[in-house]
Amino acid sequence: MARDERGVTAQSEDFAAWYNEVVFKAGLVDRGPAKGTMVIRPYGYRLWELLQSELDRRIKDTGHENAYFPLLIPESYLGREAEHVEGFSPELAVVTRAGGKVLEEPLVVRPTSETVIGEMMAKWISSHRDLPLLLNQWANVVRWELRPRMFLRTTEFLWQEGHTAHVDEAAARRETMLALDIYHEVARELAAIPVVPGEKTPGERFAGAVATYTIEGMMRDGRALQSGTSHYMGTKFASAFDIRFTSEEGREKLCHTTSWGMSTRMIGGIVMTHGDDKGLVFPPRLAPHQVVIVPITRGGNVAVEEAADELARRLRSVGVRTHVDARPHLTPGFKYNEWEMRGVPVRLELGPRDLEARTVMMVKRLGDDGKQAVPIDSLPETMPGVLDDFQAFLLARATAFRDDHTRTVDIWEDFADAVSTGWALALHCGIAACEEEIKFLTAATPRCVPLGGEPEAGRCVRCGAASAYGKRVIFGRAY
Repeated sequence: MARDERGVTAQSEDFAAWYNEVVFKAGLVDRGPAKGTMVIRPYGYRLWELLQSELDRRIKDTGHENAYFPLLIPESYLGREAEHVEGFSPELAVVTRAGGKVLEEPLVVRPTSETVIGEMMAKWISSHRDLPLLLNQWANVVRWELRPRMFLRTTEFLWQEGHTAHVDEAAARRETMLALDIYHEVARELAAIPVVPGEKTPGERFAGAVATYTIEGMMRDGRALQSGTSHYMGTKFASAFDIRFTSEEGREKLCHTTSWGMSTRMIGGIVMTHGDDKGLVFPPRLAPHQVVIVPITRGGNVAVEEAADELARRLRSVGVRTHVDARPHLTPGFKYNEWEMRGVPVRLELGPRDLEARTVMMVKRLGDDGKQAVPIDSLPETMPGVLDDFQAFLLARATAFRDDHTRTVDIWEDFADAVSTGWALALHCGIAACEEEIKFLTAATPRCVPLGGEPEAGRCVRCGAASAYGKRVIFGRAY
């Protein structure tokens, strides 16, 4: 296998190996002691914190409030909504013994919180005046994974889960789409991932949902990553947990509920959307360090070190997250390679000659600019624009890649070829057996029915039956 000098497998040789190596070598994550668990290291957790804070702000700006619900859920709660428990049954972790004795009722370790939050909603809601109830929780969840992959599928992961209750279907559906819009905005504007919003087919819906909506991103191996989902639950959970309210007319009605979530899986999405054979490439708005300054002192040069610290202070004063790598026993070349591996958007190299000329060598992580000598004094004014341009470049690059690897197909012979390298846009009958046959033959699943898709009628690409969705469906292999 082709490897670079740091021992990273080339993406073109084995993308899965590249991913596994780079998340460890770049210091994002380590394996936890229990099978399938992960330790998110400080560099990776800082990335999550930046995403979390921006997502949390957007959630709160739309009127939602944060709360926290128990990790342990009585097993009987999940049994109240049969479709829900059936969907999660293989993934559940169950506590049967605690305090030195067998529990009267087993406790499920939270796989998601619809059930326990439904129980609380029933206590808190009695009148239309209590609605809408707009809750959000930041938490960890546990879903037993047989084939774990760091950030993408681990037994325990971090996320936010929104849960809301409304007076009618129209209000709940508006909420469902509002959450999807927030995810779409976060993915594009922060992560620079050009996700496609759409509705899941019935076979891909969340267990117990009436409708599931998703944002799907294309990774650099052509596979899809479900990056956030929003569900309209109808009155299923309201009926199961007796979530009722008295309307303005004095009638008792069931609430319509929603749930929606985005998780640390987004970190994996960022890695796989932007990374290359040198390592990570971080979009500036989520990069733990947007700029790293490497002072070149060759045995110590106090003036250069002080100038690097002063430049960092000035950059930080305008909101640029800046780190000075002044480790004395490492060569500049080693540091350059390391920060390339770790995905820093901009590196600044400052040596004695640069200081004399009042310039610094600027190197972007990607692009055709090469090294550029730029004036030190103007950097605090120009660097925010440099970072914005790099953010836009990454989004445009990822969009071009997605579009170049998406094919419109009308015959089965072209379908398998399309999904081997990317996505296929195809008409589909909506029949579950046909969907399963496509998955068996190609490993591709219907990722979504794009909300922005053009209306189109015709015949299913596989079985020839009439199209069920009135537009083309995105099919692809997925993580």
